[in-house]
Amino acid sequence: MNVLTVNAGSSSLQLHLVSPGGEVLAKHHVEQAPTSADALLEFLDERPDAISHRLVHGGPIVREPVRATPKLVDRLSEIADLAPLHLPPALKLVRASLEALPDVPQVLCPDTAFHAGMPEVAWTYPLPADWRARFGLRRYGFHGLSYAHALRRAGELVEASQLVMCHLGGGASVCAVRDGRSMDTSMGFTPLEGVPMSRRSGSVDPGMLLWLLDGRLTLAELRDGLERHSGLLGLSDGFSGDTRDLVKAGDTFTLDVYCHRVAREIAAAATSLDRLDALVFTGEIGWDQPEVREGVCRRLGLLGVREPVGGNRTDDGLISTDGVPVLVVETREELQLAREAGFVLT
Repeated sequence: MNVLTVNAGSSSLQLHLVSPGGEVLAKHHVEQAPTSADALLEFLDERPDAISHRLVHGGPIVREPVRATPKLVDRLSEIADLAPLHLPPALKLVRASLEALPDVPQVLCPDTAFHAGMPEVAWTYPLPADWRARFGLRRYGFHGLSYAHALRRAGELVEASQLVMCHLGGGASVCAVRDGRSMDTSMGFTPLEGVPMSRRSGSVDPGMLLWLLDGRLTLAELRDGLERHSGLLGLSDGFSGDTRDLVKAGDTFTLDVYCHRVAREIAAAATSLDRLDALVFTGEIGWDQPEVREGVCRRLGLLGVREPVGGNRTDDGLISTDGVPVLVVETREELQLAREAGFVLT
C-alpha cells in the first residue's frame, strides 16, 4: 500500500509518497500551504492507495489515529483555536482532499496521540476543578509522530527503556519516555507551552500576561506577540528565529537562553524516570545544529550527560558514549504517518 503523507504546517506543506517497505518514492515541499487538493493531485502521477494527514492537535476528539470523515473534520474545526497556526490550514486541506478523492481511504494522525496515555499527575493542571471539567483543561503534549519514530530508531541503536527525547525545530518540546510510554512532556494544552521556539515564546509567567492585558496590550496583540514574534526571534530583537543565522551572527546570548531553557526542561522531564538510559535529539535543530546540542549537554553534567562531539549528521547514531548515551535521530514524520495509516487500514 503506497501512502501519501500530508504534513501541513502553518505556512508550508510537505508531501511524501511512502512504499509499504518504508521507502520514500517521491517528495514535494510547498512554502505556502495550499488549502485545496490541487497540490496533492499535481504532485502525483497516479492516485495513492491511502492518504495519511498529520494533525497537530486532536484535543479530546481524536486521541489516536482514525479514519477521516467530513463529519469528524467539522467537529475538529470547533477546536481549531487550540492550535491556531496549524489546525485551520490542515483541516481545510483534509476537507478538500476528502472531496477531491472520496474513494481513497484517508487517516488523521494526531501528534497528541503519543501522549494520550500520560499519567494523570503529568497531564493535570493545578486549576479550579470546575474549570478543568467545564473546559477540558489538561496537558495534551505534541510532536508525537516525531517522538514515536525517534523512539523506534533509538531502540535499534541502543538498549534503553527510559529516555528523554528533545524535538528541537521551529516548534520545540521535551518528552520523558519509560517503556515506550510518554510520562511527561513540556508542551501542554496548546503548542505554546514549554521551551522557547523559533517564534513562539514557550512558558512565561501568567501573571505577567495578566498585567499586559490590564490596559497595556489587547488580546489580539498579546496572541500575535506570543505566537509570532517571541522565542528566538524575540530574543534576537527581530533578527532571526533560525539558530543557523544566530550561530553565524555569533548571537551567544540568544543561544545561551535557548540552551538553558531546553536543558532545564530535560532535567525536569528526567524526574519522571527512575534513571536516564539515553538522551535523544531530533527535529531540524536537534539534527543539524551541533552548537545547540553541545550547549544543552554542557548544562546536564548533573544527570551524567557529557558534551557530545562531532558536527552535522548524515545518519542516525550515537554522538556521545561518555556517560549517558546521547543520540541524534533524523525527523522522519512521513514514515510514522505511513506506519500509522497501515495500522488503521489493515
